[in-house]
Amino acid sequence: MLVSTKGRYALRLMVCVAQAGDGAKVALREVAEREDISFKYLEQLARPLVQAGLLRSVRGKGGGYVLADDPAAIRAGDVLRAVEGSTAPVACMGLDGDERCPRLSECTTVRFWAGLDKTIEDYVDGVTLADLAMVPAVRS
Repeated sequence: MLVSTKGRYALRLMVCVAQAGDGAKVALREVAEREDISFKYLEQLARPLVQAGLLRSVRGKGGGYVLADDPAAIRAGDVLRAVEGSTAPVACMGLDGDERCPRLSECTTVRFWAGLDKTIEDYVDGVTLADLAMVPAVRS
């Protein structure tokens, strides 16, 4: 899996918001300055993160973005999938249902790709924003 700038920058955006603290609103302009990422690019990244239910937009004076959940509940894999799509290392492994490769039953390498896909998924889903931001989990 090759993570593009979308995935890398989206993860940095989410870590910045997590580091702001519980319920703190973060303006994209702040993130742009802090992380040296284009404000326009961050706007494009925020949309799919909101659609995926990972970020919430707060409008009005003093608005910005807040995490939609506790940083310990948001996995790096959630962020990557929201902006990148599948984390599968090859296209055939990212397809489900009717779109599966017609050679799947005779493919000699499918087990290898499936194993690599599982390793990637396990890793990216084993790291949370709390881990990356070094913030303690909220106790309910």
